[in-house]
Amino acid sequence: MLKEAKLALEDGTILKGEGFGFETIKTGEVVFATGMTGYVESLTDPSYKGQILMSTYPLQGNYGISKDWFQSDGIKAEGFIVREQNSHPSHRLSEESLSDFLGEYKIPGISGIDTRFLTLKIRRHGAIKGAISTQEIDDEELLKLAVEQENIENIDLVDKVSVKKPQILGEEYKHRAVVLDCGIKRNSINALLKRDIGVVVLPYKTSYKEILDYDPEAMLVSSGPGDPTRVTEAANTVKNLSEKLPIFGICLGQQIISLAFGAKIYKMKFGHRGINQPVKDLNTGKVTITSQNHGFTIDSDSCKDLPIKVTQINLNDGTAEGLEHEELPISSVQYHPEAGPGPHDSDHYFDNFLNILKKY
Repeated sequence: MLKEAKLALEDGTILKGEGFGFETIKTGEVVFATGMTGYVESLTDPSYKGQILMSTYPLQGNYGISKDWFQSDGIKAEGFIVREQNSHPSHRLSEESLSDFLGEYKIPGISGIDTRFLTLKIRRHGAIKGAISTQEIDDEELLKLAVEQENIENIDLVDKVSVKKPQILGEEYKHRAVVLDCGIKRNSINALLKRDIGVVVLPYKTSYKEILDYDPEAMLVSSGPGDPTRVTEAANTVKNLSEKLPIFGICLGQQIISLAFGAKIYKMKFGHRGINQPVKDLNTGKVTITSQNHGFTIDSDSCKDLPIKVTQINLNDGTAEGLEHEELPISSVQYHPEAGPGPHDSDHYFDNFLNILKKY
């Protein structure tokens, strides 16, 4: 027997569908992602912490779940909204269904939703607070939960996904980099290990002096969830290490680097979430199709009198997609070169990271 599920939005909208996954109630910022594949990678991406994820592609779960595709130790999104979910997946690596996967991590899912309507609403009005329930609850009570939850800008989400103690991987390798973990994805770590770079994953609050004790040759500032202006410790660390180590930032890492040098950040209307965002390199003119997941970005105008310059832009809306320091070996990208999920067009940035690491 199908169980009813409900989604309440802060503007008073109540949408009803069919529940799957775990029977519970969750709140979060409702956002959409446009990828046709990659639901496992997206659900396990720490950058979705605090958010209820909706896929614009109508069919989800058709190829099942494999731990090989995880980007963290489990689901980080607060809920999943789909048009249709497949209960009988077909893939040689599949270990369980989408519904069982959500149930395992106590996450609610709702299907039978008009995701086109909801996507248009978000595009028109911006990301919106919501509450999803797969339990019995009055509409008014669910709506109250949606409205009264904290805005995502006021939640310390990085603290919820960062490692609590150092993790050392690839000790046998000659080279070593530290990762300032704001919500690192496994593909990023694997991209370094694949290039014989040992990795020390450190909590985002680690001081610059403690970082130097590991004798790294470079530092990666990782991707992660929420408002970067709340991660002041990481920005201060970048500032203190800026003349001591090469630094590369991904997504939230780019925003943290920009804050370290005095740039400003703003919240986007509905962000970039998908695997087909076109990015233009302003130096070469080359266009790359990229994987993205962010709701905040740099105010490009605020960089004009700073030692950092915008080197890449998004061709859809002109927002900053890459930064470089004018003198120091510091650079960043707003998108995800580790591609989990997404295209591998920008994987070469990890080769660049290795070359800079060796040089310095």
